[in-house]
Amino acid sequence: MVNETIKLESKNLNFYYGETQALFNINLQIPKNRVTALIGPSGCGKSTFLRMYNRMNDIIPGTHHKGSILIDSDDIYLEKGSMDIVSLRKKVGMVFQKSNPFPKSIWENIAYGPKIHGIKDNTKLEAIVEKSLRGSALWEEVSDRLHQNAFGLSGGQQQRLCIARALAVEPEILLMDEPASALDPKSTTRIENLIRELRENYTIVIVTHNMQQAARISYYTAFFYEGKLIEFGETEKIFTKPDQQQTEDYITGRFG
Repeated sequence: MVNETIKLESKNLNFYYGETQALFNINLQIPKNRVTALIGPSGCGKSTFLRMYNRMNDIIPGTHHKGSILIDSDDIYLEKGSMDIVSLRKKVGMVFQKSNPFPKSIWENIAYGPKIHGIKDNTKLEAIVEKSLRGSALWEEVSDRLHQNAFGLSGGQQQRLCIARALAVEPEILLMDEPASALDPKSTTRIENLIRELRENYTIVIVTHNMQQAARISYYTAFFYEGKLIEFGETEKIFTKPDQQQTEDYITGRFG
């Protein structure tokens, strides 16, 4: 990773659900303003690792970790660190596998986050809503029905709405946990095109089971297996000439 600025980093990271260890000594540097894909079989620790970066695992009783998780060299788990949970989740947006719009209007879905962070001026909120919907390539489709319920949107539109909602608080990082796995091929293509556009301004980490998708949209790929990071590198190399036999076996479909 020559001349790359490191945005996210894990050092000697071990994670536990109670007594069960889910991540084993993960050391990984994720560069700024790149798309990094996390691949591997189900249950290998990809989503658990992803959720470390906005502390979503904290809400699960009995979990704990050892090691460090850093954003811009700041350990986000230090009690006396410079980043509290509210500011962390403003900086680190997340999009889940299943779209989860609020039972509110399209407009309210987008304005909700900025309101929570203290923006009350309606003119400012209007501008944020439009900018966010344009950023998620949804504005042209919904601009004439902003005050209708978001549940009236199609599945693909709802997922782009959730991306717009994440963008509304101006994050620096977007975590995406299988954002297109529940979508039809056409909607999946739109999400992938959107990710390509967003990578100019955001650091994006995406969990995907779809290796073709990882190959299409990511610059770097990390291969996880049974809670361990097996290999990390430029996506083209991982998919064409990996260093580890285990990586090659997974890429070529020999297991997984």
